[in-house]
Amino acid sequence: MRISDATILITGSSSGLGLACARQFLQGGAKILGIDLAPADPLAVSLGQHRYVHVQANVTDPSSIAYAIHRSKESLGPLSGAICCAGILHGERLIGRDGAASLENFRRVIDINLHGTFNVVRLAAEAILESPPQDPDGERGVIVMTSSVAAFDGQIGQSAYSASKGAIASMTLPLAREMGKWGIRVLSIAPGVFETPMMQAASERVRQPLLDQSIFPKRFGLPNEFAAMVQHVFENPMLNGTVLRLDGSLRM
Repeated sequence: MRISDATILITGSSSGLGLACARQFLQGGAKILGIDLAPADPLAVSLGQHRYVHVQANVTDPSSIAYAIHRSKESLGPLSGAICCAGILHGERLIGRDGAASLENFRRVIDINLHGTFNVVRLAAEAILESPPQDPDGERGVIVMTSSVAAFDGQIGQSAYSASKGAIASMTLPLAREMGKWGIRVLSIAPGVFETPMMQAASERVRQPLLDQSIFPKRFGLPNEFAAMVQHVFENPMLNGTVLRLDGSLRM
């Protein structure tokens, strides 16, 4: 799929992996619908100008996401893809000093990371169906979800986060099988530890053991490396229905 002139929805577009994708795709000539609770990134706005529409919305709110897609259709044209990067990180042991883990915290992680992703995917897919096929294969669009290596190598205290990211990994193939007849590819990327604001805020006590477990390169991933992988997924039609680890061989 050619990203130039394509309209792509990106959640979590104001920081971290989502922001890196927004900048990467804008530089490639795409039109971007950015969705985030936070205001738009000034550089993305500068890069995109009339090719960038930003909506402050919660990914778990169906009406807000539907409004954002409708607004982008009017301003940018039919939707051709979606990149789901919005999410939260939470750590909590099953049995801690104050007793059993909070069910409310578990539900919040599942709601944002999993329900929020599915909400965006279902509405984006419906919008992409309105786009005409773009090439001889009949491809209409691409949907990329963000899983995590924690889906497979979850650590103590990551039960909620691992569950949410494991569910995203698990629904990748069923969604790809369903959407294939309409020419829509669905994939997930499972990044390792990346230098996002969430990770930069972590203490050295948290960061150093993860660095020690890295094989090569001996560093955390850079958001632009994630964005480059997402672009390759869009441009390579044989990538479909799979979960791609992007982790420098990190095994937690």
